[in-house]
Amino acid sequence: MVSRVIAVEPFDLVVFGATGDLSQRKLLPALFNRDRQGQLPDEARIIGAARKAMTQDEFRAFARAALARHVKPAADNPAEIDRFIDRLGYITLDATGEEGWDALAGALAGFEKRIRVFYLATGPDLFGPISGRIKARGLVSEQSRVVVEKPIGKNGDSARALNDAIAQAFPESRVYRIDHYLGKETVQNLMALRFANSL
Repeated sequence: MVSRVIAVEPFDLVVFGATGDLSQRKLLPALFNRDRQGQLPDEARIIGAARKAMTQDEFRAFARAALARHVKPAADNPAEIDRFIDRLGYITLDATGEEGWDALAGALAGFEKRIRVFYLATGPDLFGPISGRIKARGLVSEQSRVVVEKPIGKNGDSARALNDAIAQAFPESRVYRIDHYLGKETVQNLMALRFANSL
């Protein structure tokens, strides 16, 4: 079976918590790999948003260093890295305050018909405040989606509260909850299962 790359439509991806560990270790390397496989269209933009004060050039240098650490073959093709880095923008933004939200709205203005993904790579305590500000700023378009990482709350009550807060801004059909480690133990045990089970 031959795998094939399925190109996606032009999109804007806003990564909240873009300077955090999840972004460095998982998101930026994964997006870079999608780019070098030809899946990202030329028009695709990735906008980092975090409270850490950085210029766009500083964020691009940060991303370049993350790729060097977490994508071993990355250094083999500088042109691929440069193409990916050129997609990146950055906005210093306070998730619970007002700083940076006007800049984010300005960066997204004029692209309302494009797919727009808000990736909340933050602690779960910020899911509600960020979702609320996204809605209050009029940034939720018909093409918008939101992605949240586990953990989603500490128990049933807090999980329901977080989901209710997200639902105030996004319909359920456009909310994506993911877990990078779902099934990790099962996957690690596949070889043991294979040889222990005669079926």
